Amino acid sequence: MSLAAAKSKALALPVTAKCVEWALSAGVKFSARLAFCCVLLLTGVAGCSSATQFGFAPATDVSLAKLDRIYRLGVGDKLKVEVFGEPELTGESEVNASGNISLPLLGDVPAKGTTLDQFSGSLRQKLQQGYIKNPQLSVQVLNYRPIYVQGEVRHGGEFPFKAGLSIADAVALAGGYTYRSVTNSILLRRQGEATGRNIPMDGSIPVLPGDNLLVQERFF
Repeated sequence: MSLAAAKSKALALPVTAKCVEWALSAGVKFSARLAFCCVLLLTGVAGCSSATQFGFAPATDVSLAKLDRIYRLGVGDKLKVEVFGEPELTGESEVNASGNISLPLLGDVPAKGTTLDQFSGSLRQKLQQGYIKNPQLSVQVLNYRPIYVQGEVRHGGEFPFKAGLSIADAVALAGGYTYRSVTNSILLRRQGEATGRNIPMDGSIPVLPGDNLLVQERFF
């Protein structure tokens, strides 16, 4: 990166611009390499602050493994329950409208609002009550509940969730923006929240199952 390009990139960030102006006015030697490092550092800080400012985990922190630890089950999630050595208790089931999972012999087991670990624990307790003394089981999410993209997109609607999906990816699934779209922010409402929050389109905030994304209209 040339010195001119580095300074141009830096001036796009208010904090960096002040640093550049101070350095030049003070006669500090401002090399292209130093400028480039400043840009990288402050751009990274800005990305992290966007996520934490709105109370979300940064997108880089939401791997599939971590998602399964923090994710709370909801209506529409499809689970696979496997009880080792008990094929009649092994199968797939979806969280129904009542928030339960229906399993053979056990009937309805509450699942909505619980993490996988919590659900596994309650399932283990039920199995110990007259069925299996020391049940060994595993629970995994086969299909997460969908996301919804609405507003100023070409083909709004319901779309399947995939781990690692970004907000830009979600907009692309909906066919991209219309000519009236606001493209630098989006209204995000998590499932269970009464209202949404206007967040920046900087890639720092991850999409989670059940998210409702509204692309707003731009007023000229």
